[in-house]
Amino acid sequence: MPKIIGLTGGIGSGKSKVALRFSALGIPCYIADDRAKDLMKTSADLKEAVCKLFGPESYSGGVLNRPYIARVVFKDATALAQLNALVHPVVAQDFQNWVAKQDAPYVIKEVAILFENGGSKLCDSVLLITAPEAVRLDRVLARDKSSVEAIQDRMSKQWSDERKIPLADYHIENLEWEDTLLKIDAIHQELIQNTRTKGN
Repeated sequence: MPKIIGLTGGIGSGKSKVALRFSALGIPCYIADDRAKDLMKTSADLKEAVCKLFGPESYSGGVLNRPYIARVVFKDATALAQLNALVHPVVAQDFQNWVAKQDAPYVIKEVAILFENGGSKLCDSVLLITAPEAVRLDRVLARDKSSVEAIQDRMSKQWSDERKIPLADYHIENLEWEDTLLKIDAIHQELIQNTRTKGN
């Protein structure tokens, strides 16, 4: 089985771009948020459970009514916890099925709230991507049609970088992309070397 490297970071940190770099290096990457969205479309059991919890308006024409779900869960912490309790086990099983099919020394599992949801305990190592909050805010404003208040609200639901840094095995502050690339490549080489050493 490949080693599992958790990749995480706050909104706007650039973790998705980092995942693309690992993918370019030939490392399989599992993007948990994307898979969760796919599974909420394709898993009949999950769709049924979501409709039972949030009502038939949760889906429209078989497609997840994301604005409706967002309105419900982001105003109600209990509803968000209930939704996560439905989705996370399905994603966890999907990830295990995916890992079993991979032929690589290690894989990347990108999860926004890896520490917050306890998923870091299931990883062999964790790589944390950070950036100053003002930089992250600017990045998200540039890519999304969100307000500053909405982005800050999302940030407030994630742990601070100061809390996560001591828990991470690897840490990259993602400011200048050329510097970040060098750090990714160095970590990649170290992970490859570690898996070879342990395999001997």
